[in-house]
Amino acid sequence: MNWITNYVRPRINSIFSRREVPENLWVKCSECGTMLFHRELADNLNVCTNCDHHMAITPRDRFTALFDGGIFVEIDVPDPVADPLQFKDQKKYPDRMKAAQKKTGEKEAMLVAEGEIGRTPIVACAQDFGFMGGSMSMYVGNAIITAAERAVAMKRPLVLFSAAGGARMQEGILGLMQMPRTTIAVEMLKEAGLPYIVVLTHPTTGGVTASYAMLGDVQIAEPNALIGFAGARVIEQTIREKLPEGFQRAEYLLDHGMLDRVTKRQDMKDELVTIVRMLMGQDAPIRADLPAPTEEELAETTPETPVDAAHEAKPE
Repeated sequence: MNWITNYVRPRINSIFSRREVPENLWVKCSECGTMLFHRELADNLNVCTNCDHHMAITPRDRFTALFDGGIFVEIDVPDPVADPLQFKDQKKYPDRMKAAQKKTGEKEAMLVAEGEIGRTPIVACAQDFGFMGGSMSMYVGNAIITAAERAVAMKRPLVLFSAAGGARMQEGILGLMQMPRTTIAVEMLKEAGLPYIVVLTHPTTGGVTASYAMLGDVQIAEPNALIGFAGARVIEQTIREKLPEGFQRAEYLLDHGMLDRVTKRQDMKDELVTIVRMLMGQDAPIRADLPAPTEEELAETTPETPVDAAHEAKPE
Protein backbone atom coordinates (compact mmCIF):
# COMPACT_ATOMS: atom_id res chain seq x y z
CA MET A 1 0.00 0.00 0.00
CA ASN A 2 1.32 3.47 -0.83
CA TRP A 3 0.05 7.01 -1.29
CA ILE A 4 -1.29 6.19 -4.76
CA THR A 5 -3.66 3.52 -3.49
CA ASN A 6 -4.38 5.26 -0.18
CA TYR A 7 -5.16 8.74 -1.50
CA VAL A 8 -5.16 9.15 -5.28
CA ARG A 9 -7.49 6.26 -6.17
CA PRO A 10 -10.18 7.08 -3.56
CA ARG A 11 -10.01 10.74 -4.58
CA ILE A 12 -10.50 9.88 -8.25
CA ASN A 13 -13.39 7.55 -7.42
CA SER A 14 -15.11 10.23 -5.34
CA ILE A 15 -14.85 12.75 -8.17
CA PHE A 16 -16.36 10.46 -10.80
CA SER A 17 -19.04 9.02 -8.51
CA ARG A 18 -20.19 12.40 -7.20
CA ARG A 19 -23.85 13.11 -7.88
CA GLU A 20 -25.15 16.53 -8.69
CA VAL A 21 -27.51 17.87 -6.01
CA PRO A 22 -29.94 20.66 -6.97
CA GLU A 23 -29.16 23.93 -5.22
CA ASN A 24 -32.79 24.75 -4.41
CA LEU A 25 -33.54 21.72 -2.21
CA TRP A 26 -32.82 23.65 0.99
CA VAL A 27 -33.82 27.11 2.15
CA LYS A 28 -32.09 28.99 4.96
CA CYS A 29 -34.36 30.81 7.38
CA SER A 30 -33.32 34.47 7.49
CA GLU A 31 -34.39 34.73 11.13
CA CYS A 32 -32.84 31.70 12.88
CA GLY A 33 -30.52 30.33 10.19
CA THR A 34 -32.10 26.86 10.14
CA MET A 35 -31.79 24.93 6.87
CA LEU A 36 -35.27 23.86 5.80
CA PHE A 37 -36.15 21.23 3.19
CA HIS A 38 -38.07 22.97 0.41
CA ARG A 39 -41.04 20.57 0.42
CA GLU A 40 -41.42 20.77 4.18
CA LEU A 41 -41.29 24.56 3.98
CA ALA A 42 -43.88 24.68 1.17
CA ASP A 43 -46.22 22.37 3.10
CA ASN A 44 -45.96 24.79 6.03
CA LEU A 45 -46.88 27.76 3.80
CA ASN A 46 -43.35 29.20 3.85
CA VAL A 47 -43.32 29.48 7.63
CA CYS A 48 -40.15 28.33 9.40
CA THR A 49 -40.82 25.14 11.34
CA ASN A 50 -38.15 26.06 13.88
CA CYS A 51 -38.80 29.71 14.81
CA ASP A 52 -42.20 30.34 13.16
CA HIS A 53 -40.76 33.12 11.00
CA HIS A 54 -43.16 34.02 8.17
CA MET A 55 -41.20 34.14 4.92
CA ALA A 56 -42.42 35.65 1.67
CA ILE A 57 -45.04 33.73 -0.28
CA THR A 58 -46.28 34.43 -3.80
CA PRO A 59 -49.90 35.51 -4.35
CA ARG A 60 -50.57 32.38 -6.42
CA ASP A 61 -49.30 30.05 -3.69
CA ARG A 62 -51.25 32.05 -1.10
CA PHE A 63 -54.46 31.71 -3.08
CA THR A 64 -53.88 27.99 -3.58
CA ALA A 65 -53.77 27.57 0.20
CA LEU A 66 -56.62 30.02 0.82
CA PHE A 67 -59.36 28.94 -1.58
CA ASP A 68 -61.24 25.67 -1.14
CA GLY A 69 -59.43 22.88 -2.95
CA GLY A 70 -56.90 25.41 -4.22
CA ILE A 71 -59.41 26.39 -6.94
CA PHE A 72 -59.81 30.04 -7.93
CA VAL A 73 -60.58 32.05 -11.06
CA GLU A 74 -58.19 34.83 -12.00
CA ILE A 75 -59.84 38.14 -12.88
CA ASP A 76 -58.46 40.15 -15.79
CA VAL A 77 -57.18 43.63 -15.01
CA PRO A 78 -57.09 46.44 -17.61
CA ASP A 79 -53.59 47.28 -18.78
CA PRO A 80 -52.45 50.88 -18.18
CA VAL A 81 -50.21 52.92 -20.46
CA ALA A 82 -46.76 51.36 -20.57
CA ASP A 83 -43.88 53.61 -19.43
CA PRO A 84 -45.92 56.85 -19.42
CA LEU A 85 -42.95 59.00 -18.24
CA GLN A 86 -40.27 57.36 -20.42
CA PHE A 87 -38.42 56.83 -17.15
CA LYS A 88 -34.83 55.66 -17.07
CA ASP A 89 -32.43 55.27 -14.16
CA GLN A 90 -29.74 52.59 -14.37
CA LYS A 91 -32.15 50.70 -16.62
CA LYS A 92 -35.14 51.63 -18.71
CA TYR A 93 -38.52 51.05 -17.04
CA PRO A 94 -39.65 48.48 -19.67
CA ASP A 95 -36.43 46.53 -19.08
CA ARG A 96 -37.09 46.45 -15.33
CA MET A 97 -40.62 45.25 -16.00
CA LYS A 98 -39.39 42.42 -18.22
CA ALA A 99 -36.85 41.37 -15.59
CA ALA A 100 -39.52 41.35 -12.86
CA GLN A 101 -41.91 39.36 -15.05
CA LYS A 102 -39.22 36.80 -15.81
CA LYS A 103 -38.26 36.54 -12.13
CA THR A 104 -41.80 36.09 -10.76
CA GLY A 105 -43.64 34.60 -13.71
CA GLU A 106 -46.41 37.14 -13.15
CA LYS A 107 -47.65 40.02 -15.28
CA GLU A 108 -47.57 42.61 -12.53
CA ALA A 109 -47.34 43.16 -8.77
CA MET A 110 -50.95 42.25 -7.91
CA LEU A 111 -53.09 39.19 -8.59
CA VAL A 112 -56.91 39.36 -8.45
CA ALA A 113 -59.05 36.24 -8.11
CA GLU A 114 -62.44 34.98 -6.99
CA GLY A 115 -63.49 31.72 -5.40
CA GLU A 116 -64.77 30.20 -2.17
CA ILE A 117 -63.23 29.91 1.27
CA GLY A 118 -65.12 27.61 3.62
CA ARG A 119 -67.92 27.49 1.02
CA THR A 120 -68.13 31.29 1.24
CA PRO A 121 -67.66 33.20 -2.07
CA ILE A 122 -65.20 36.11 -1.96
CA VAL A 123 -63.05 38.30 -4.18
CA ALA A 124 -59.38 38.51 -3.20
CA CYS A 125 -56.31 40.38 -4.36
CA ALA A 126 -52.71 40.03 -3.22
CA GLN A 127 -49.49 41.94 -3.84
CA ASP A 128 -46.23 40.27 -4.74
CA PHE A 129 -43.26 41.90 -3.01
CA GLY A 130 -40.97 40.00 -5.33
CA PHE A 131 -42.27 42.07 -8.27
CA MET A 132 -40.38 45.37 -7.98
CA GLY A 133 -40.96 45.46 -4.24
CA GLY A 134 -44.72 45.13 -4.70
CA SER A 135 -44.71 48.82 -5.60
CA MET A 136 -48.02 50.59 -6.15
CA SER A 137 -48.37 51.24 -9.87
CA MET A 138 -51.20 52.20 -12.20
CA TYR A 139 -51.77 48.49 -12.77
CA VAL A 140 -52.09 47.90 -9.01
CA GLY A 141 -54.62 50.73 -8.85
CA ASN A 142 -56.57 49.18 -11.74
CA ALA A 143 -56.42 45.80 -10.00
CA ILE A 144 -57.96 47.10 -6.77
CA ILE A 145 -60.67 48.99 -8.63
CA THR A 146 -61.43 45.90 -10.72
CA ALA A 147 -61.61 43.76 -7.57
CA ALA A 148 -63.94 46.27 -5.86
CA GLU A 149 -66.22 46.52 -8.90
CA ARG A 150 -66.37 42.72 -9.16
CA ALA A 151 -67.16 42.40 -5.45
CA VAL A 152 -69.97 44.96 -5.71
CA ALA A 153 -71.40 43.33 -8.84
CA MET A 154 -71.35 39.85 -7.25
CA LYS A 155 -72.25 41.14 -3.74
CA ARG A 156 -69.17 39.50 -2.26
CA PRO A 157 -66.68 40.69 0.37
CA LEU A 158 -63.20 41.77 -0.70
CA VAL A 159 -60.08 40.43 1.01
CA LEU A 160 -56.79 42.18 0.23
CA PHE A 161 -53.28 40.97 1.10
CA SER A 162 -50.86 43.90 1.08
CA ALA A 163 -47.07 43.74 0.67
CA ALA A 164 -45.33 46.80 -0.73
CA GLY A 165 -42.50 49.24 -0.33
CA GLY A 166 -44.62 52.18 -1.49
CA ALA A 167 -45.50 53.83 -4.79
CA ARG A 168 -43.55 52.91 -7.91
CA MET A 169 -40.78 55.42 -8.53
CA GLN A 170 -40.75 54.84 -12.29
CA GLU A 171 -44.34 56.10 -12.58
CA GLY A 172 -43.84 59.19 -10.42
CA ILE A 173 -47.00 61.18 -9.69
CA LEU A 174 -49.09 58.62 -11.60
CA GLY A 175 -48.11 56.00 -9.02
CA LEU A 176 -49.01 58.36 -6.17
CA MET A 177 -52.39 59.05 -7.78
CA GLN A 178 -53.37 55.44 -7.02
CA MET A 179 -53.80 56.46 -3.38
CA PRO A 180 -57.03 58.45 -3.97
CA ARG A 181 -58.16 56.04 -6.72
CA THR A 182 -57.96 53.02 -4.42
CA THR A 183 -59.57 54.97 -1.57
CA ILE A 184 -62.58 55.62 -3.81
CA ALA A 185 -62.69 51.89 -4.65
CA VAL A 186 -62.88 51.07 -0.94
CA GLU A 187 -65.72 53.61 -0.56
CA MET A 188 -67.61 51.74 -3.28
CA LEU A 189 -67.56 48.64 -1.10
CA LYS A 190 -68.68 50.51 1.99
CA GLU A 191 -71.56 52.17 0.13
CA ALA A 192 -72.66 48.72 -1.06
CA GLY A 193 -72.53 47.43 2.53
CA LEU A 194 -69.87 44.84 1.73
CA PRO A 195 -66.98 43.89 4.04
CA TYR A 196 -63.45 44.94 3.16
CA ILE A 197 -60.80 42.97 5.04
CA VAL A 198 -57.09 43.76 4.85
CA VAL A 199 -54.31 41.32 5.72
CA LEU A 200 -51.03 43.21 6.12
CA THR A 201 -47.97 41.09 5.38
CA HIS A 202 -44.26 41.81 5.63
CA PRO A 203 -43.51 44.50 4.61
CA THR A 204 -46.32 47.00 4.08
CA THR A 205 -44.95 50.53 3.93
CA GLY A 206 -45.12 53.89 2.19
CA GLY A 207 -48.16 55.18 0.32
CA VAL A 208 -49.88 51.81 0.57
CA THR A 209 -50.34 52.30 4.32
CA ALA A 210 -51.61 55.81 3.61
CA SER A 211 -54.41 54.45 1.43
CA TYR A 212 -56.09 51.09 0.88
CA ALA A 213 -53.99 49.03 3.31
CA MET A 214 -55.31 50.89 6.37
CA LEU A 215 -58.96 51.32 5.36
CA GLY A 216 -60.27 47.84 6.10
CA ASP A 217 -63.31 47.11 8.22
CA VAL A 218 -61.08 44.52 9.87
CA GLN A 219 -57.29 44.86 9.96
CA ILE A 220 -55.30 41.63 10.30
CA ALA A 221 -51.53 41.15 10.12
CA GLU A 222 -49.13 38.25 9.96
CA PRO A 223 -46.72 37.85 12.90
CA ASN A 224 -43.77 40.26 13.05
CA ALA A 225 -44.79 42.00 9.81
CA LEU A 226 -43.20 45.41 9.26
CA ILE A 227 -45.99 47.97 8.88
CA GLY A 228 -45.52 51.73 8.64
CA PHE A 229 -45.33 54.80 6.46
CA ALA A 230 -41.81 56.18 6.87
CA GLY A 231 -38.81 54.10 7.86
CA ALA A 232 -37.73 53.86 11.49
CA ARG A 233 -34.39 55.55 10.80
CA VAL A 234 -36.10 58.53 9.12
CA ILE A 235 -38.46 58.89 12.08
CA GLU A 236 -35.60 58.76 14.59
CA GLN A 237 -33.66 61.42 12.68
CA THR A 238 -36.77 63.61 12.50
CA ILE A 239 -37.88 63.44 16.14
CA ARG A 240 -34.31 62.95 17.45
CA GLU A 241 -35.40 60.20 19.81
CA LYS A 242 -34.78 56.48 20.07
CA LEU A 243 -37.82 54.47 19.01
CA PRO A 244 -39.11 51.68 21.29
CA GLU A 245 -38.20 48.07 20.60
CA GLY A 246 -40.47 46.36 18.09
CA PHE A 247 -41.71 49.68 16.70
CA GLN A 248 -43.73 49.29 13.46
CA ARG A 249 -44.03 45.53 13.95
CA ALA A 250 -47.43 43.84 13.89
CA GLU A 251 -47.49 43.01 17.61
CA TYR A 252 -46.60 46.59 18.55
CA LEU A 253 -49.38 47.96 16.34
CA LEU A 254 -51.85 45.49 17.84
CA ASP A 255 -50.98 46.64 21.35
CA HIS A 256 -51.51 50.27 20.31
CA GLY A 257 -54.88 49.79 18.62
CA MET A 258 -53.81 49.92 14.98
CA LEU A 259 -54.75 46.30 14.24
CA ASP A 260 -57.59 43.96 15.17
CA ARG A 261 -55.68 40.69 14.93
CA VAL A 262 -52.26 39.15 14.46
CA THR A 263 -52.86 35.75 12.92
CA LYS A 264 -50.49 33.01 11.81
CA ARG A 265 -50.57 32.11 8.15
CA GLN A 266 -51.69 28.55 8.87
CA ASP A 267 -54.74 29.90 10.77
CA MET A 268 -55.57 32.69 8.31
CA LYS A 269 -58.18 30.83 6.28
CA ASP A 270 -60.27 29.81 9.29
CA GLU A 271 -59.99 33.35 10.67
CA LEU A 272 -61.13 34.91 7.40
CA VAL A 273 -64.02 32.47 6.98
CA THR A 274 -65.31 33.27 10.47
CA ILE A 275 -65.01 37.05 10.03
CA VAL A 276 -66.47 37.12 6.51
CA ARG A 277 -69.51 35.06 7.46
CA MET A 278 -70.05 37.14 10.57
CA LEU A 279 -69.95 40.43 8.67
CA MET A 280 -72.19 39.05 5.92
CA GLY A 281 -74.78 37.95 8.47
CA GLN A 282 -74.39 34.28 7.58
CA ASP A 283 -74.45 31.19 9.77
CA ALA A 284 -71.33 30.02 11.54
CA PRO A 285 -68.94 28.09 9.26
CA ILE A 286 -69.00 24.32 9.13
CA ARG A 287 -65.53 22.95 9.90
CA ALA A 288 -65.60 20.24 7.26
CA ASP A 289 -65.56 19.88 3.52
CA LEU A 290 -69.09 18.49 3.47
CA PRO A 291 -72.49 20.08 2.77
CA ALA A 292 -74.60 21.01 5.76
CA PRO A 293 -77.00 18.23 6.87
CA THR A 294 -80.70 18.69 6.14
CA GLU A 295 -83.36 18.95 8.87
CA GLU A 296 -84.59 15.42 8.03
CA GLU A 297 -81.06 14.01 8.44
CA LEU A 298 -80.66 15.81 11.74
CA ALA A 299 -83.99 14.45 13.00
CA GLU A 300 -82.99 10.89 12.09
CA THR A 301 -79.64 11.08 13.86
CA THR A 302 -80.75 13.03 16.96
CA PRO A 303 -80.75 10.70 20.00
CA GLU A 304 -83.72 10.51 22.28
CA THR A 305 -83.64 12.72 25.34
CA PRO A 306 -83.44 11.03 28.77
CA VAL A 307 -86.96 12.23 29.59
CA ASP A 308 -88.43 10.68 26.43
CA ALA A 309 -86.54 7.43 26.98
CA ALA A 310 -87.77 7.21 30.59
CA HIS A 311 -91.35 7.90 29.48
CA GLU A 312 -91.24 5.10 26.91
CA ALA A 313 -89.73 2.65 29.38
CA LYS A 314 -92.42 3.35 32.01
CA PRO A 315 -94.87 0.44 32.27
CA GLU A 316 -98.53 1.17 31.60
